[in-house]
Order: sequence, then structure tokens, then C-alpha cells
Amino acid sequence: MNNTVSGAAAAPTHSHAVNPDVLHSRLDGLCNQVLTSSFGSTALMDALASGLSDVSSLLRGVPAAEGRLIERGIQMIAGLNPDLVVLTENIRLPVSKAALDVVERNDPRHYASLTLDADSGGRRGYTPDMIIVNRGSKVAHVVDVKRSLSSYDAVRLQELKKRMLAGALTVPDLLYQEHHRLAVEAVHVVMLDAQNGSREASSGIWPVSDIDHLLGVEGAGKAIAYLRRAFQTAVEQVWREALQHYRRARDLSEDDRRAGAMPWLVTQQHAPDERILFGSDDRIVGATSTSERPEIRIGFASLPTVRLQALS
Repeated sequence: MNNTVSGAAAAPTHSHAVNPDVLHSRLDGLCNQVLTSSFGSTALMDALASGLSDVSSLLRGVPAAEGRLIERGIQMIAGLNPDLVVLTENIRLPVSKAALDVVERNDPRHYASLTLDADSGGRRGYTPDMIIVNRGSKVAHVVDVKRSLSSYDAVRLQELKKRMLAGALTVPDLLYQEHHRLAVEAVHVVMLDAQNGSREASSGIWPVSDIDHLLGVEGAGKAIAYLRRAFQTAVEQVWREALQHYRRARDLSEDDRRAGAMPWLVTQQHAPDERILFGSDDRIVGATSTSERPEIRIGFASLPTVRLQALS
């Protein structure tokens, strides 16, 4: 396969590349799958009919759905590089007090070659969104995907970094014991900012647009950007469709009220020997002559009610 080179400055050569014509249709299908499972038009219509509380609850789930979508999109794109193994199951990393002490009290250079037992236990733990292992380079990346880091203050962000680093100390042992004896020589921690608002390469914060270098796939960052745009467009479309259905249903209900819809029929006399029966929607439903057959009433079954006689 011919190598392709990213346009980024000093970027490495990537041996694999995205084919937009093929990948975009797969990403569209993934977007539709994630969206319909958590934010379908029917669910939104029901929420609109129920009230503001239900609408707010449903909308709060949209960012989480987008986060899951980005994670699954990364996994899909990683499949273009046969050297990669992407782990998302059984990857809870123990965070012991000893591991936190090592991270807090030492320069990273001093514990770069240190590994801890994955069975060390402890009450605390850290579960990354995924671990990406490159079998060629023998490097494992502990990955945390964030829709946006703008909501993280400095203290909270620093605590997350410490837990990630402390958990990463157990990754070599975990991979060897639990994942078919995968062997790695280095473990790197990376936080991906989907909003592309942060870049601190020295502390493991990358914009998702730089994911080409993580996956070794040219065009991966652009593909994730496409996926996010497709999701946002789909959410807006679902919102518009639900509003249209809701307004149509509301207007029909108002029309029924204005027409005086009732569970009984109203009769209007036109001639001495003929009555024309009208339904609640003002359509002629039948005509009969009193001299030929008894009057027939057609309507909803209900408890006894008073029949309204229209003035002739």
C-alpha cells in the first residue's frame, strides 16, 4: 500500500487512509443507529405532549449519545488499521493509594518503566472509554473521549489526569493477563477533546482532529468531524419533524373542539319526511326517510347521554 502523508507540520507518514466514499455511508448508518436508540421522533413527540420536564430529560441525553457516537466512530475508523486492537470491555483499571502516591510525588520520567499488578484492587478505579493497542509499535493508549473540556476546571482536570496515569500503571499486566497476552512496551494517556478547543500535547490533551496520529489513519480527524456534523443535522431534523407532528395533532384537536365534537350525533331537520345525519366532523354519513324506516343512530358507545336536537 502506498503511504500517505498528513498535511500537518512534522506529521508522521500514515500507511492507511480513509476512503470518504465508503466510510461516510457507514458513519451515516452508525449515526442513525445511535440516534434512533435514544432520540427518536416518537419519543420526542411523547415528551412534547407530556410537558417541559420530559422534554428537558430527553434533551439531556443528547450529549451522552453524541459521546457514544464519537467513541464508536473512532472504533470503526481504527478498524482500517490492521495493527490496532481496540478494547472497550473489561478494562476497569484499579487505582490504588500506592499508585496515586507514585504519580503525585514523582516526575513521570521516574515511573515510566514501572508497572503494577492489575489485581492490586482497591476501592477506587478508573474505566477509560477505550484502550487502543498498536501491535506493531507495542504502544497502548489509554483514551478518554470528552465532548468538551470547557466544563472542567483546573483542579478537576488535574485529578482526572492523576487517576488516568495511576490506572495506566496496571495496563501492561491487564493486557497480558486478560487480553490474549498482548504485550506492550509503553502506555500513553490521552484525552480527546471533541470540540477541538484544547491542545496540550505535553499533558496528553489532544483535539480529536489530531486523531490521525493516534490511529495511524490519514483522514480520521476529518471523518470524526463529518460524523459530528451528521449527528447534529439529524438531531435538528428529528426536532423539526416532532414539532410538525405535535402542531398538527394540536391543531386537529383544536378543530374538534371548535366543531363541538361530542360522543353523540347531532341531527338537523331539512324536510318533514327526511332527516340528514351529521357526524362530529360535519360529513354526511347517511340519509333516511322517516316514512320508510326508523331513524338509525351511529356513534360511539357510551354511558347514557342526552341527545341534542338541532333547531329546525
